[in-house]
Amino acid sequence: MDVDALTRAIEYFNRFYIRLSTVQKLSFTTLSVLDTLAFGGPRRLTELAGTEQISQPGLTQLVARLERDGLVERRPDPTDGRAVLVYITESGRRIGEARHQDRARHLLPLISQLTPSERQKIADALPVLCRLADLGNQARR
Repeated sequence: MDVDALTRAIEYFNRFYIRLSTVQKLSFTTLSVLDTLAFGGPRRLTELAGTEQISQPGLTQLVARLERDGLVERRPDPTDGRAVLVYITESGRRIGEARHQDRARHLLPLISQLTPSERQKIADALPVLCRLADLGNQARR
């Protein structure tokens, strides 16, 4: 397998994908935090700062804004009363779902331009790409 070619293809697609316009005009970091909480569950601020690769003070400010906007909430950590966990709210989940639907709407006309064979190759690769992402996420923990 040509790992360099895989890396370049993923990076090329990601550059296109993350820049797709969306109805919600939120920063990439904001959307990434909401996505992390939606799919990864509640997180401590320190863990989110590491995952999102931003400073702890920057993340604290972001979470305060998201909390003010009703997109996340902070609750005591049930396993450590001194710590706080950040949870996504239903409003935050709706933003993530709207983003997903926006992106699907942009991808659909592009996918329709692929040949049936190309569409099938993508469909066949999806489980393996998801497995690769799962392995990467597990390695980060």
